[in-house]
Amino acid sequence: MFSHVMVGADDIDAAKKFYDACFVALGGREGSVDPKGRVMYFKDGSIFIVTKPIDGNPACHANGGTIGFNVESVEMAEAWHAAGVANGGTAIEDPPGIREGGGMKMHLAYLRDPAGNKVCTMMRVE
Repeated sequence: MFSHVMVGADDIDAAKKFYDACFVALGGREGSVDPKGRVMYFKDGSIFIVTKPIDGNPACHANGGTIGFNVESVEMAEAWHAAGVANGGTAIEDPPGIREGGGMKMHLAYLRDPAGNKVCTMMRVE
C-alpha cells in the first residue's frame, strides 16, 4: 500500500538502536546507513527510513499519527514490544493485547520511539 515511510530523529544512533532491535524481533535485519546518514530498513518491497530533518529544524512526531507494522503472531508482537522498550522506546496506551472494535478483533502493541514517533504492531485475530 505504501512505497516508504520516513520519520525524523535528531539522534540517529538512538533511533537505529531502537529500530534495529524492533525489526530483528519482527524477523528482519538491522538497518543500513546510507551516505547521507539515513537509516533504511527494507522488507517486501517497502522501505522504512529514519533521517535527520532535511530543513535543519529539530525532529518532531506527528500528533495523531501512527505507523503500524504487520506481525504474524502474538509472540512476535510481544517480542517487538519488549525489544523496543529495552532499546529506548516507551510503552504507551494499553499493554499489548487483543482489542475489538468496528467488527474486528486485533492484537495491538504500541510504543513511542526515542524521537517520540508512535509505532505499533497489528495482527488481525479470527
